[in-house]
Amino acid sequence: MGAGPAPVSFQLTDNNGSWYDTHLNLGPLGGQSLAVAELPRVNLNQTTGGVGGINPTGIVPSSSTPPTSSSSTGSGGLPGLPGAGSGSGGGLSLGAASGGTASSGSAPAAPGSTGSLIGSVLGGGSLPLLGGGSVPVLGSGLLGGDATKGLLGIGSSSPASALGLNVAAMRTAISQLLPAGDPNIARSNAILTEFSKEVAAQPAGVPLNIGSLPIGPDLQGLLADAQKWATNTVSLPVTANFEIKAPQAASAHTITSLIWPEGAKGFPFDEPGAFVGQTSVQLTEPGLYAFACKIHPYMLGAIVVDDPLTPGLDFGKKLRVNSRALDVPSNADVIMQLVDKFFTITVPSNWQHFSDTQDTTWDPSFPPAPILTYNSDGNPELIPSLDQFFKGKFQTPKTLPATKTRPATPGVGEVWIDTEMEEYAHKTKVGAVTKINTQNWDVERKVALPQVNMNNPHNNWTDKNEKYIYVNEWFNNKTDVFDRATGAFVRQIEVGPDPSHVMTRTDTDQLHVAINGGSAVMELAPGATKIDRRIPVQGPGEKIAHPHAHWMTGDGKTMITPNVNTYDATVVDIPSGNIRKEQTSELPIASGMTPDGSKAYEADFLGMSVSCISLQANACVDGSSKVHHKEIDLWKNYDPVKGANGPFGGLDIQIPVAPDNSAVLVANTLTGNITVIDPKTDEIVKWLPCDAGCHGINFGAKKGGGYYAYVTSKFSNAMEIIDTDPNGDGDPSDATVVGKMTVSGGPNTQTDDQISNYAGYGGMGVLPIPLAYEGWVEKAPSNPINDQLTCRQRNPVKYQQVCQ
Repeated sequence: MGAGPAPVSFQLTDNNGSWYDTHLNLGPLGGQSLAVAELPRVNLNQTTGGVGGINPTGIVPSSSTPPTSSSSTGSGGLPGLPGAGSGSGGGLSLGAASGGTASSGSAPAAPGSTGSLIGSVLGGGSLPLLGGGSVPVLGSGLLGGDATKGLLGIGSSSPASALGLNVAAMRTAISQLLPAGDPNIARSNAILTEFSKEVAAQPAGVPLNIGSLPIGPDLQGLLADAQKWATNTVSLPVTANFEIKAPQAASAHTITSLIWPEGAKGFPFDEPGAFVGQTSVQLTEPGLYAFACKIHPYMLGAIVVDDPLTPGLDFGKKLRVNSRALDVPSNADVIMQLVDKFFTITVPSNWQHFSDTQDTTWDPSFPPAPILTYNSDGNPELIPSLDQFFKGKFQTPKTLPATKTRPATPGVGEVWIDTEMEEYAHKTKVGAVTKINTQNWDVERKVALPQVNMNNPHNNWTDKNEKYIYVNEWFNNKTDVFDRATGAFVRQIEVGPDPSHVMTRTDTDQLHVAINGGSAVMELAPGATKIDRRIPVQGPGEKIAHPHAHWMTGDGKTMITPNVNTYDATVVDIPSGNIRKEQTSELPIASGMTPDGSKAYEADFLGMSVSCISLQANACVDGSSKVHHKEIDLWKNYDPVKGANGPFGGLDIQIPVAPDNSAVLVANTLTGNITVIDPKTDEIVKWLPCDAGCHGINFGAKKGGGYYAYVTSKFSNAMEIIDTDPNGDGDPSDATVVGKMTVSGGPNTQTDDQISNYAGYGGMGVLPIPLAYEGWVEKAPSNPINDQLTCRQRNPVKYQQVCQ
């Protein structure tokens, strides 16, 4: 818990559930990535004894902040103290803490660097706060955990009658604003006492319009009066510090604002690109602030900045969301959706656990804290208990059926999936690659590579002879190679920061590795023995692109990369390296291509959409016409304020096209479902269920003809199997889930290390072998497994000419 100039500090790490680590574990109800801070009002009459010249409007941004790596610095001070720093007009400077430097140098200066000035001008070494307590000038980061737990109600799921509603702090704050004996103090206490009684009589899980209470009009009048009484106070912004350094974080990240209160100075907050070092920002408005890494977007941290002159913890009146330029009331459905996912993602005890033998219960927990929101009319609504409200809104606890169903028809070969969050006894970093035999659906092997401490394996591919598995360490700078048959480590090669996806060229068998923390795709020699070429995906002087999940045409001539930092896609002519940029929506993260290479699809993670891009002639279908570009809206049935009126998607990730062009599948993390798109019309035709953190999809051959899509989820230990065209007529509207299984492994699963936690979790990359896609499948070696492929599966595009 931070307060005023005492900072809230996050350290970004590679560790499960604490990717934004506060070093304060709030347990199963809050996790380790949530901070709570007070935005206190310091009564200047009490603090300074009437010292003149202090501007009561508070800390303001400097007009001449020195340049930093951050695009939003918010430097400032207490204006009006002549010659006392760099604030506007002179002032109490907050120094580097208000706009840190993204470098590997010293940490941002703490507000305590101004201690001598406060001690001499204001008297003493601390600032007395409205609502009780004081803030030490030499802030040392998070304050005591008990204070945060008390505000959040951690350790209790009691009804509203047992929650503090922040009333005690309000009483103290009001008594500090007014002279002793002022009748308004007694009036305020009476109103707050009655308010507590009336809230206690209401259901804890139902939002309460404060104005509808009998005492509501009096309380709203009191809140308005308190703001008037507080005109001689100064609000001290909360400083949020962020640090990225080894060994906790082995590679580079961004600090990117996802949610922030309307009017917050210095927002939206972002970095020019991924970095290692420190940065910071000041939070000037009460409300909810959330941050993410654009490279690894499930890395999340959040801060609730509370105003002591309001009941409950403040979400703010209106909130901005880094998607579609959303500016919504704080009770909007999209805010609740995102907060719910925040706790699902960052609290591992909230992840879904499936069993192959019996039903299980999923019962995620949330802070039983009172939350103050506002509706579209600007009226305050109090959620007495966030925990009980979310359990009602999202209908938990719920039963997770036993994953007993297997497809009636087996697959061909095997599928390797990245179980990126598995923890192992002899590794400090997480993750393994898990092999499933698709003929009997056994989990046969897990490869964790403890000898190189493999760090967050994210995506895989194989060579033309199916001898090697190539896997990228997404939170590191390495690509690893191991033997497909034995799991034995072969080699490791350094490729660049945050390598994400890997594929091979069909013409040369060279590897293409997307450098997610950089600006290029690295071309490696077969076997990953050396780097042959660096292929830039941006022009000279352009903003760094950060490409994620690329895809290539079957002839090895064209590649497309989704660029998460520049919100566009790059089409690469592979032989020459020439590039062109294409339009997408916000934060494109993954790619798919039609088998004939005529068009590509980009999953727009924050755009909540899919971009269709023609690679040559116009190929995207828009009604009766073909166009160069088309946006497919995943929110057609969704109002971000009111909620859904039908199925919808969002935070979409992997997006493969079936090898026979029957379907495009889209994995949606926000909604835990799969969008089915018909590539022949570029329209959504169906929605299928998925698990928490739905992420990875790829197609493999189904025995006898057709294809299975294998689907993984980050925050579930299960894998789904989907048949996109059960009757083989090319129409994906009958796509269906035909099987589901856990990927945790069992006593017969071969491993190179002992799993210590989270078996089967972190499902991301999916690699079916034999490769089923045009250009690769024709060259798959002949063997007893691959010889099961039908002629049409061996020739997805030319089957009419070849398979007569």
